[in-house]
Amino acid sequence: MINFIVLPFLFLCTHLFSSSLQPPASIPEQPRKYATKNVVILVIDGVRYSDSWGDPTFSNIPRMAKHLAAKGVFHPQFYNKGVTLTNPGHVALTTGHHQMIENDGSELPGQPSIFHYYRQHTGAPAKAAWVITSKDKLEILARTNSTSPAAAFAPSVNCGIKGLGTGYRDDTTTIRISKQVLARHKPKLVLINLREPDSEAHAGNWNGYIKAIRQSDRLVYDFWNWLQKNPHYKNTTTLLVTNDHGRHEGNRFENHGDKCEGCRHISLLALGPDVKAGTRATRERSQVDVAATTAELLGFKLPNQEGEPMLELFKTTSTARK
Repeated sequence: MINFIVLPFLFLCTHLFSSSLQPPASIPEQPRKYATKNVVILVIDGVRYSDSWGDPTFSNIPRMAKHLAAKGVFHPQFYNKGVTLTNPGHVALTTGHHQMIENDGSELPGQPSIFHYYRQHTGAPAKAAWVITSKDKLEILARTNSTSPAAAFAPSVNCGIKGLGTGYRDDTTTIRISKQVLARHKPKLVLINLREPDSEAHAGNWNGYIKAIRQSDRLVYDFWNWLQKNPHYKNTTTLLVTNDHGRHEGNRFENHGDKCEGCRHISLLALGPDVKAGTRATRERSQVDVAATTAELLGFKLPNQEGEPMLELFKTTSTARK
């Protein structure tokens, strides 16, 4: 005869036993915390890998290769996988999307950029995000023809002589203006373009091209040291030094724009409080990953991005933001 008093007890025990065999509910992964509060993307225009990091003597980039690389992460397998021209390369870096965009400044990006999404997410004013470039045509990076609500959150700009259509300026002027902007407005997100290696190469001036690469090396080294002396940026700033495109291989250095190794193979050096200092990354990456990584560091969403954050550049555990 069944004891109806015992049945509920048996049912409870059976339920508890079976529940103990079930795997525990997964705990949602928590967002990583970073010491980085500011990101600066510095683009050295049109430098061929074989004339910079691909040269084992590093004769044209001694400061970056022999001094800064020891403090950061260098990425030897970094590529432009879109159109190997100036405007398309910069658009990939700043929107996380490849776009067949006109290279003369006559066409706007089809997607909002990291600057737009950063401002939309944080509510920061326009002076918190800047596009500062030697080439006037890159002023288009501050705008978009997208109908997204983010399009209303344009960054501040200082491009070329006096903006789009006014011509190019010297890279030393661009770095000087960049320091002035950072000192005065303390922006959290900045892109800087140095154009002289590309311009000298297009002029067919090999000696001028090499001289411009060496000047860029000095300017990057000086700029990083300036950041480390500035109380607002010291130990809180990630600097990503890269290129928009390379150049044709061999003696065809004057131009670029196709899918050859010389045009596609570029470089990335990451410096900052969260990077694995003195290391080399091994996973192949491309320009669209820069936009995704910037969004990761500053904690905002970049919708429908083609790239992904380069987490391999960073320490496993990072200091939480205060």
